Amino acid sequence: MTNINDSSATIHWIDTHQQLAAVCAQLQHNTELAIDTEFMRSDTYFAKLALIQLSDGEQCWLIDVPAIDELQPLQQLLATEQLTLIFHACGEDLEVLDQVLALSPTRIFDSQVAAGLVNIGYSMGYARLVNELLDIELGKEDTRSDWLARPLSERQKQYAADDVFYLFKIYKILAAELQQQDRQSWFDEEMQALLSIAAERRAAEDYYLRVKGAWRLDNQSVGVLKQLCEWREETARSLDKPRSHIVKDNVLLELANTQPTRMSQLHQIDDWYSRSVKRFGEQVLEQIADVDSTKLPPQLPQPLPRAVSDVMKTMRANINQVAEERHIPKELLCNKKELEAILRSASEGECQWPTRLIDGWRGEIVMPALRSVLNESNVL
Repeated sequence: MTNINDSSATIHWIDTHQQLAAVCAQLQHNTELAIDTEFMRSDTYFAKLALIQLSDGEQCWLIDVPAIDELQPLQQLLATEQLTLIFHACGEDLEVLDQVLALSPTRIFDSQVAAGLVNIGYSMGYARLVNELLDIELGKEDTRSDWLARPLSERQKQYAADDVFYLFKIYKILAAELQQQDRQSWFDEEMQALLSIAAERRAAEDYYLRVKGAWRLDNQSVGVLKQLCEWREETARSLDKPRSHIVKDNVLLELANTQPTRMSQLHQIDDWYSRSVKRFGEQVLEQIADVDSTKLPPQLPQPLPRAVSDVMKTMRANINQVAEERHIPKELLCNKKELEAILRSASEGECQWPTRLIDGWRGEIVMPALRSVLNESNVL
């Protein structure tokens, strides 16, 4: 095994606008760059971006974001239309880059997704993937470093550089595997889906749909929960505090269920601290009172009945068989939420298929496996 200190990359520390502008000018004609971010978000709503790492496979640039006032050259570089940005598990990186740089890239390559499509492993971590493809063992000592502290140690810088230096190398291997297995079009579809998900996350968040146990609420209570979630989101953003520091999910659920009208009732709620009640209680009562009963969202779907759940088990078995035959991780074919949506709509009389199971590569291999179960079921 090769340890973390054996990286042959040249590492450049960038902490002035002049240096950043020079690097971006140097890289403006590149068509591929590996990218990663280091950020902190323990007690804030918005992530505090501490470092952006770039690599062209030979050199690494560590960009000290807090030290640079003007990041426009970097934003222009990363938004270049012909540039493919290479990530590993890009979800949080895209969110942070959008917050700080208003960046919406046009071309991305996610090595985690690629590894799944070529059957190397589903949802594989970066260090494990590097070990699998390059036989290199990366150190883990600095995984939870304080990346906002300055100066960074040489070991931290090495760790950060390795996150993109080896990423560029595994990108080349995975890109070749996608071509060899004739799954490039599958991968392109997955990348467009990731970009769409990121755009939807920016546009709106129906957070109330994710609150555990919300399906038990009646229509009025769902309307209250939705309004409280929207109020909390706005408050968390304006104060730059985590949602749970404003009001926890379980407290919102109880507020929606009981719909209190007086401060004294709020102080009786478990798991809501008195200090937070004093700060936000009046606002919460106003939100509850302001819910428009003529514009309530629909009640959330109940859990599937036992008989329908048995049909789901058969659908999963068919998916597992397809996965084995096609040499692809079963998790990439269809998820639990999609199966539930299919079964719920079918039980209501008209089966509705998720778009990605109709239009994409899954339509050829997943839909037939699931449709056969529905056709043979006596429950639906």
